[in-house]
Amino acid sequence: MFLSVFDLFKLGVGPSSSHTMGPMVAGARFLAALRLQPFRAHGLRASLHGSLAFTGKGHATDRATILGLAGFVPETLDAAGAEAALAANRDSRILTPEGLGELQFDPGADLRFDFDNALPGHANGMTLSATDAQGDVIFHQVYYSVGGGFVLTEEELARQGDEARSDATSKAPYPFASAAEMLAMAEGSGKTIAQMKRANELAFRNEAELRDGLARIWQVMRDCMERGLATGGNLPGGLNIRRRAHAIHEKLMAERGMNLTAPHVINDWMSVYAMAVNEENAAGGQVVTAPTNGAAGVVPAVIRYWLDHVPGASERDLPDFLLTAAAIGGLIKHNASISGAECGCQAEVG
Repeated sequence: MFLSVFDLFKLGVGPSSSHTMGPMVAGARFLAALRLQPFRAHGLRASLHGSLAFTGKGHATDRATILGLAGFVPETLDAAGAEAALAANRDSRILTPEGLGELQFDPGADLRFDFDNALPGHANGMTLSATDAQGDVIFHQVYYSVGGGFVLTEEELARQGDEARSDATSKAPYPFASAAEMLAMAEGSGKTIAQMKRANELAFRNEAELRDGLARIWQVMRDCMERGLATGGNLPGGLNIRRRAHAIHEKLMAERGMNLTAPHVINDWMSVYAMAVNEENAAGGQVVTAPTNGAAGVVPAVIRYWLDHVPGASERDLPDFLLTAAAIGGLIKHNASISGAECGCQAEVG
């Protein structure tokens, strides 16, 4: 089994990896498949099922689907450009993804929340279709957003357990598929989990790409925390939920050096770091799925506490932390689930 650290820790946008990032990725994948078809499409349609239908409005699934069909992807999403594309679609009822010309898409008519018909493969199902000039469907695909921003077609989901299909597994020098295999390989090779994971990653990319990619993951995590710690006021969405991380952080900073340290201050610091990320995610900001948006605060909070509060901690050891976390998280995704819709919130956080 091989799942890259860059698959498990992906750059994305809030508020949900399953309900926001996944539909956006599905839209982009559908466009890529549509570009390979021999015919010209004139319009697009989308239908959301299961959890994507019932909780989609609160997770901006409708916006994410439209943006995906407009050609946006989470990793490079430009907030201003996305808003401009949504406004243009509201006015024109047209999307203009690269290489496909103008495609009719009326969000009121062509984006459907289907509350009655769940799809069989997963709780987060959606169908995307292309239509001809008469409005007849000429290309159709079912997608499942299976957690952590991962998206599978119904065909890919049906083949998911077939290890023989994966060239990546055969290329990895330490293809552990369970915790028992991982520990046995570590004992037999004399390598740490991080060293084995690094060797697996270097089978697919060079040292500089791995180093720079891991540094980028931490930079986005840290930037997200800094924004969350610096921003007060209310979260968007109309519920007038007040941001808390900024005020708590200021209080903790004020108490430093005043001999007022409470026994639970360690937990307070880690909690405020995690809360800062969670509030940025809820506001639709850029986050790192770790391994999902719903759990995005946990890993960066632990890293930040370690770096800022533990004597001797150094950023030079961060790659080993992220590689080890990715190895363990990959085992959980492979053998169980990281999908909150499928297994509850502890599937993401645990």
